[in-house]
Amino acid sequence: MITVTLNGKEYKTEPGICLGQLAAREGAVAMICGGHGKCGKCRGTVSGAVSAPTGLEERILGEKLKEGVRLLCRTYAEGNCTVTTETDGAARIRGDGDLPPHEHRPCFSRYGVAADVGTTTVAVRLYGADGSLLSSKSALNPQRAFGADVISRMEAALSGKAAELAALIGGSLSGLINGLARDAGISPSDIDGAVVTGNTVMLHLLTKTDPEPLTHAPFEARRLFGETVSAKDLGIDALPADTGVYLPPCVSAFVGADTVTAIAASEFDKGNGVAVLTDIGTNGETALRYGGGILACSTAAGPAFEGAGIEMGMGGSPGAIDRVTANPDGTYSVSVIGGIPSAGICGSGIVDALASFIDTGAIDETGFMEDDPVTLSPPVVITQKDVRAAQLAKSAIHAGIRTLLCTAGVGCSEVGTLYIAGGFGSYLDVGNAGKIGLIPPELAPKVTVLGNAALSGASLMLLCEPKRKEYESVCRKIKLVELAANPVFVREYTERMMF
Repeated sequence: MITVTLNGKEYKTEPGICLGQLAAREGAVAMICGGHGKCGKCRGTVSGAVSAPTGLEERILGEKLKEGVRLLCRTYAEGNCTVTTETDGAARIRGDGDLPPHEHRPCFSRYGVAADVGTTTVAVRLYGADGSLLSSKSALNPQRAFGADVISRMEAALSGKAAELAALIGGSLSGLINGLARDAGISPSDIDGAVVTGNTVMLHLLTKTDPEPLTHAPFEARRLFGETVSAKDLGIDALPADTGVYLPPCVSAFVGADTVTAIAASEFDKGNGVAVLTDIGTNGETALRYGGGILACSTAAGPAFEGAGIEMGMGGSPGAIDRVTANPDGTYSVSVIGGIPSAGICGSGIVDALASFIDTGAIDETGFMEDDPVTLSPPVVITQKDVRAAQLAKSAIHAGIRTLLCTAGVGCSEVGTLYIAGGFGSYLDVGNAGKIGLIPPELAPKVTVLGNAALSGASLMLLCEPKRKEYESVCRKIKLVELAANPVFVREYTERMMF
């Protein structure tokens, strides 16, 4: 066994371990490209017995190699070594959100846990038997070690890493649950009920269900859940082995249980009039209520607004620029999470930056940037490549919304409310989101921010067991709108690329 010291903490391991895998599991770096050496994000200063630099590292890092900087996904421990990274820090993860009025009929006797397993983050809540919220916690999803998006993780699962991917989430949930119990002064063994929501891929990976059918047309899921399994089967060791864990239903391969629980939390299905609900994330899940029914779709927006594929992109953690405004002289003012020197830019900052570039003329309506890159706050810059990545993401979200409206035969003027769920949407300047075309600008004044509605819906199903059957029934009535080869979506996607 050898010792790897990562940011001051010692890990005993066998020789040959990939330092990037270790660092990503511990939340010290992001392996956005899944460890293929393409994104250059998993940098760390390394000393000790490690593998020699690769040609890829030489091209990407250049002179920094002489300073001991390495791409951790390309670096393997051969003996005792030390690694220092600029950690993600305490990521700003949205875990709050309101529950609608409900009958108190919990699915547990003593304590219950609700969890939302997102592609990027994991959030949990602990409730007492009387329905009181005792504690809440969140963390970055450790599966980031295999890539920022669900496609990378499904590829990893199919290459023999399925058990490891499941263990990472089971372990993350166990760690968070132990923390909840400590905060509440109870034993984890006192927890006797749980609900875990997430998108369809995350639930497949958690349950070690083969995701192969999700990777190609016609994109069908092996399981749509709406079932109860044991904590032992999910590898959630913090809970008693026989604790029942309810997994809410999914609509389809890419409209998951997180959308269904968000619908439950907002009572989206019960309102009158036309409304839209969207989670502006990697999968871009969107629902439209009209005429007593619900349409839903999922757009592959990609993780650009979560910092992936952006030159200096990062999550919402200390050092990230989260707000940008244009000054009269053409420069930019920024705010930085944590009030420390800027190290990168997160999703809400990217939206603001693009809106500011429109104001200053730094980009034209096609997104062309005459002066490339544009400096926001040294050393943070936005490049032409960053603008293009954001254009692809924002046009996918916008086009998904427009396609649902067109399918239903209704216009933006008929929409009463645009509900935005999820962590990214919680920190979004909706005016700037409309200005850059991330959402239809006509809907910006109609936005209601829900917070982590997926987690709130899971909490609702924990505290009111009849809600499970109710929303299993609602889920079956949701009509899926396929966007692949949909001529309306193709037209809208192309048109909404413009600023």
